[in-house]
Amino acid sequence: MENRDSELLKLRPYISSAKITSNMSEDEFFQNKTLRPITKLQNDLLIEVFKHYIQKHKNVFYDLSLEKRLDYIDNAIHKDMKFRNSLKGIIIGQFTINEHRQYVKNSSALNKRMMNIVKEQIKKSLQLLEYHFAS
Repeated sequence: MENRDSELLKLRPYISSAKITSNMSEDEFFQNKTLRPITKLQNDLLIEVFKHYIQKHKNVFYDLSLEKRLDYIDNAIHKDMKFRNSLKGIIIGQFTINEHRQYVKNSSALNKRMMNIVKEQIKKSLQLLEYHFAS
């Protein structure tokens, strides 16, 4: 497993804005050291998965105003448990063994952080979700 873990860590991008300090909580440390880099690494896949979600739900997303699209993203991630679990799997599958051990200690709070990061990533990529890009 050591080889898998070291290879996973090598793949992750460095995020200069994800500060690590000695006085932060364990959850915040995990968020900045693990969740943010994985989410950035998986961004293209997360966008593709969301495009598929839109298509599966009859493309109604494309008929919505900007504000309603943002609400649609929130609702998809927070209320559709099957979709939410799929997104979690995309992130959790990139954990090292030690990160997974850390994650299971406080998975509920870390899941909230994880989904908020994913939601923000998708919202930042809203232009990529335009119909002519999504085809």
